Amino acid sequence: AVFTNLHKRSLRTVQIVLGILGLARTPVSKTWRLNERHYGALIGLNKAETAQKYGDKQVLLWRRSYGVRPPALLKTDKRYKAIVNTYRAVPKKYIPLAESLADTYKRTVPYWKSAIAPAIRGGRKVLVVASHNSLRSLVKYIDGIPDSDIPEFTIPTGVPLVYELN
Repeated sequence: AVFTNLHKRSLRTVQIVLGILGLARTPVSKTWRLNERHYGALIGLNKAETAQKYGDKQVLLWRRSYGVRPPALLKTDKRYKAIVNTYRAVPKKYIPLAESLADTYKRTVPYWKSAIAPAIRGGRKVLVVASHNSLRSLVKYIDGIPDSDIPEFTIPTGVPLVYELN
């Protein structure tokens, strides 16, 4: 069973991995619930520019903390309109203006419980390809990482995490 988000990079990664495994025809479940955390008004800004404008300490707090959201994107912002257009199939009420990791957790863990975990319990091998913070939220749940430890926890890019669950 393969699960991924709606981001082009993740979709392409799924194609590459399944191709290498000789499983290119495997059905893929795609969901917005595994999308990357929404960085609000920080979308499109690079880290250096953002740190120069807000300070390194504040940027680190927005990026790594569990419960702190970055500044919200305004609904009148062209970036918000682009997001809404890109994710037409996602009800607008689920498109946030900004998210903390805690917010990301609140949308990824229910998906884990309703779709991914049942596939595992059904004896299927599961592949989840998603973005850094959606994966951090799932690993937080699976491993029981406390809120206070999550700021230091990172997932290396391009390095598979393998879980053997019983």
